Amino acid sequence: MSATTSVESPVRLDSVHKTYGSGDSAVEALAGVSADFRAGTFTAVMGPSGSGKSTLLHCAAGLDKPTSGRVTLVGTDLKGKNETELTLLRRAHVAFVFQSFNLMPALNVEQNVTLPSLLAGQEPDRAWVDQVIARVGLSQRVKHRPGELSGGQQQRVAIARALAGRTAVVFADEPTGALDTTTAVEVLNLMRELVRAGQTIVMVTHDPVVASFADEVLFLVDGRIVTQLTAPGAEAVAATLAQLGARAKQTRGQR
Repeated sequence: MSATTSVESPVRLDSVHKTYGSGDSAVEALAGVSADFRAGTFTAVMGPSGSGKSTLLHCAAGLDKPTSGRVTLVGTDLKGKNETELTLLRRAHVAFVFQSFNLMPALNVEQNVTLPSLLAGQEPDRAWVDQVIARVGLSQRVKHRPGELSGGQQQRVAIARALAGRTAVVFADEPTGALDTTTAVEVLNLMRELVRAGQTIVMVTHDPVVASFADEVLFLVDGRIVTQLTAPGAEAVAATLAQLGARAKQTRGQR
């Protein structure tokens, strides 16, 4: 598995709509989202609760099928791909950090971190794996199983697993949510290093400080990208988020 890819934009969404349910109970989670995540970029996705952030992530990763529109992942159009084809594509090119850690309870920290590489038929880079485990503060816990770790430590294992394979793309949903400030900053700096090496990271977060580590922040409201900031500071992100939250509340109140 390699972070570098010849594809200029490893993740592309073109007019993606996603509707859950039908008739009167239909909910439009994404309302025609187009976004282009170029190789070697770090993008944060933000927005008020219920704005479609996680749905965008799931559609971009091929975990959820759009109702209409096109998703291209590492140069492959996902339309018409079956579950096996999608799994093989993700295994070779994509890593995930989700809020549910999805660790294998029978495996220790080191085994969980190297599992994606082994499943993809690759020999893990042991020196890099050790470095990543150290950077997330788990060097003393490599032989522990998930059940012997706190929630924050399990989150660190999930992050190390996603970053150790140096895949072309990492999708992260609130990756630092369970971490203390020091570890969170270490993880975000590690992510920035990987982006500089050619990796593409798409991260959902509600935290303006976390978002300020990204190259660009996309803001979603009611399933639409309404604005974006480039190389923003935490204050600018917080101000934009507050403004959009107030506007969304006002709009919903008028319906």
